[in-house]
Amino acid sequence: MKKRILLLCLLGSINLCAQTQKTNVPEVLMNMKTQETLWNSGDIKGFMAYYWNSDSLKFIGSKGITYGWQKTLDNYLKGYPTKEAMGILTFTVIEATQLSKTSIYVIGKWELTKDKPVSGHFTLLWKKINNKWVIVSDHTS
Repeated sequence: MKKRILLLCLLGSINLCAQTQKTNVPEVLMNMKTQETLWNSGDIKGFMAYYWNSDSLKFIGSKGITYGWQKTLDNYLKGYPTKEAMGILTFTVIEATQLSKTSIYVIGKWELTKDKPVSGHFTLLWKKINNKWVIVSDHTS
């Protein structure tokens, strides 16, 4: 009888642990799909809505670190002045890991299909801030 009770307690605790380890990764991946759609429709400002609107945002690219949401937006607008220059964006997620209730780490590949296709890799740190998942650090190469 004691073994049955112990077994039921063990199974119940395993079930409770599985329920408390709910992942928000699908929500972040859906945000990235929305970003693709916004980019591909020529909406850079909509694409940027998924970045933390803060001077503490970090974007690391081939030219170094850019600090701040506005500066990152300005760089995108300068680098991609037209929808044709933007091309068609595709993300391929290689790994997405929930680090905590408020942090998700995503590694992947990006591709821009256009006259001269370009591609590279990215590492994103998403954080839940004010009940919204946003990118706080983007390392794209």
